[in-house]
Amino acid sequence: MNVRRRHISAVALSAVAALGFGTLTACSSDSAAAGDTGTFDVVASFYPMAFLAERIGGEHVHVTSLTQPGQEPHDLEISARQTAQLEESDAALYLKGLQPSVDEAIGQSPIATKIDAAELTTLEEHGTEAGHGEEHGDEHGTEAGHDEEHGDEQAHEDEHGHDHEHEGGDPHIWLDPVKYAEVAEGVGKAFQKADPDHAADYRANTAALVKDLKALDAKFRTGLANRTADVFVTTHAAFGYLAERYGLTEEAISGLDPDTEPSGARVKELQKIAKEDGVTTVFYETLVSDRTAKTLAGDTGLRTDVLDPVEGITDHSRGEDYFQVMEANLTALRTALGAR
Repeated sequence: MNVRRRHISAVALSAVAALGFGTLTACSSDSAAAGDTGTFDVVASFYPMAFLAERIGGEHVHVTSLTQPGQEPHDLEISARQTAQLEESDAALYLKGLQPSVDEAIGQSPIATKIDAAELTTLEEHGTEAGHGEEHGDEHGTEAGHDEEHGDEQAHEDEHGHDHEHEGGDPHIWLDPVKYAEVAEGVGKAFQKADPDHAADYRANTAALVKDLKALDAKFRTGLANRTADVFVTTHAAFGYLAERYGLTEEAISGLDPDTEPSGARVKELQKIAKEDGVTTVFYETLVSDRTAKTLAGDTGLRTDVLDPVEGITDHSRGEDYFQVMEANLTALRTALGAR
């Protein structure tokens, strides 16, 4: 489609010529480059955004992802070729606060339709742990459905010295099916406005996706209802929204940045938490080294398992798309938390 074809700058064209103008790895199997497909061209920052664009856009969109499968999204640096693709696309779908180089590139791009998922729902603060703070031993987590109170409850984390690497709130909103559905509805409206000729299809596709996300939420509520523990340990604090939604407590080895090394004091604290709260499992993820998780598990006599933040789908993922991997996450949590 590319209803707003733009002239690429001489600098960008030179960069493209040097690097080779090809397609980024995308959800779509279409091999054409963004801006040259005859459809509504959407550049997505990473997998959860690309998945939304694919499901909502259907046959009317061509989606390319700036983050390739297997690449850690937090580490992405935008290339000149990708900058040129942005200038040739109809829309950009991203999550501000997760990938600084993407935020900068899209901010400087002349692309008319810029969809920031962070503006389509409410971001909250999560640090090294969700709902725990220094008062370990008190009530863990928050009852599901009290999201509006979460910001106040978590404000004490800053007073206790926990760092929040992402100013403006935790960006991992897609791991809460309810928040992800809110984002989906916003994306659907943006597509309808940008490409009104296919608005009816975008509206219908959005409704179908939201229905599926509500069903996933119901599975988590039911699946985690009868459990013997509330606390789970992960390598980095990606699951704060999920924990808050279902009344759990996430204890992360690192903060929101998966590459942050934990302090010795934090490791000792986690060992104490594991003993006091009946933690059975240290979770790690597929796109980051499992070394720290296995070291902690070995020191505490715990097992390890995968809890996937669904930042990208690879051959090592426990499923072929967002829904399959999230259901695998539910299975892993049920086992770790003693759910019946």
